[in-house]
Amino acid sequence: MSKVQVIEQDGKPAFYVVPADIWLRVRDRVEDAEDVAAYDEAVANDDGVRVPMAVVKATGDGAHVVRAWREYRQMTQEQLAKASGISKPFLSQIEGSVRAPSLASLRRIAAALGVSVGALAD
Repeated sequence: MSKVQVIEQDGKPAFYVVPADIWLRVRDRVEDAEDVAAYDEAVANDDGVRVPMAVVKATGDGAHVVRAWREYRQMTQEQLAKASGISKPFLSQIEGSVRAPSLASLRRIAAALGVSVGALAD
């Protein structure tokens, strides 16, 4: 059996040096435990927000976030404008980054798209 070396600092164990034969036997278990801990932390901190890959890709390719969500929802500009109570030209200007919507308009657009206002943040 191999012996683990203990390195102390200020009279207390600070490091454990594990021989290779022991490490090779426990490495996978340690990595699995780390994966479980990371998963548990992610679940505990989950805010429930999911952004579809199509939206991520579209915004990554330069599309305005409102346009990316609108296209993901398979809506025309006319449909989204009507559903959110804004004009189609105004929506076009928002998607073209010509004009920024007010918070009230952004809330209506978000509601029409079924997403949070935060999901539309640039």
